[in-house]
Amino acid sequence: MTIGDEVRGVYGPGSEAWRLNREAFLLLGAGPRALLLQLAHPLVAEGVDQHSDFRRDPWGRLEGTLRSYLRIVFGSARAATVEIRRLNELHRSVAGPVADPEARRITGTESYRARDPELSLWVHATLIESTMATYDAWYEPLSGGRRAAFYRETLPVGRGFGIPDGLLPADVDEFDTYWRSMLAPDGPIRVTPTARALIPTILHPPVGPLPTRLYDWLLWPALDLLPERLREEYRIPWGPGHAAVAGWLRRGMGFWGHRLPRGWRAMPQARAAERRMHATTIDPT
Repeated sequence: MTIGDEVRGVYGPGSEAWRLNREAFLLLGAGPRALLLQLAHPLVAEGVDQHSDFRRDPWGRLEGTLRSYLRIVFGSARAATVEIRRLNELHRSVAGPVADPEARRITGTESYRARDPELSLWVHATLIESTMATYDAWYEPLSGGRRAAFYRETLPVGRGFGIPDGLLPADVDEFDTYWRSMLAPDGPIRVTPTARALIPTILHPPVGPLPTRLYDWLLWPALDLLPERLREEYRIPWGPGHAAVAGWLRRGMGFWGHRLPRGWRAMPQARAAERRMHATTIDPT
C-alpha cells in the first residue's frame, strides 16, 4: 500500500516531525519557550505589540498559533499549503516604525516588517530548536541522526515562509551555528522594554482554563529551559526553589510521557492524521 503526497501532508508517518509533535506534554514546554524566544527579538516584539491583541486575549492568540502550527505539521498537503499562504498574507501588512528606542539601538533600524526573511527565519528557528530542546530535557536526548532528519524535514516549510536558501541553514550543523550566533552576547537577541511589558500576559494570563497558580507551576519547566541570560533580561523571578519545582515537574512529565498509552498522550491533530492515513488506500497498480 502506498500513500499519496496529498494525504501524507508535508511530513507524513515515520517522520520525526510527526513523532515529536504528536506528544501533548512536549508542547507544554516547547510552545511557551518558543514564544518567549520569539519576543526576545526586538523587531518581533515590536510587531506583536503593535499588531496583535495579545494583551487582551492571550489564550486566543496562543490557541490560534498552536492550531496553525499543527495544521501545517499534521494536515493534508493542501491544508498545510493553504495555511502557509494564509499566514504569509496575514503578515504582509504587519509592518511599521520601531517605537522602542532600545530596539532601535540594538537593531540599528527605524522600521520592521514581519515578512522580512531574517525575522521569518528566527520565528521558524525557535519552533525547531524548542521542540528538540524540550524533547531532550523531558523524554530522552535526540540522537544526531534524528536531529539531522528532523531539521531536514523542516526545510520546505521554511522556504514556504519566504526564507531563501542563501539564508536558510542547509543542515542541522549550520542551524546550530546560526542559533549560537543569534544568542551570543553580541547577537541580536536582546529583551527590550517592549518585550518585558508583554511578559505578564504570558506568565499570568488574565483568563484561561486553569487556576492561575496551577498555570504558573505548569509554565516553570518551560522557563527552566529558557537561556539563563534571557530569564534575567525578562526579569523573571528564578531561584533554587523555582528550579527544584521545575525539575520535579519535568521528571513527572517525562515519567508519564513514557508510560501513558500512546493514544492518551497524542495531540488530537496527530490522531486525526493517523486516522486519515489508515482510511486511505491507493492501489499501487
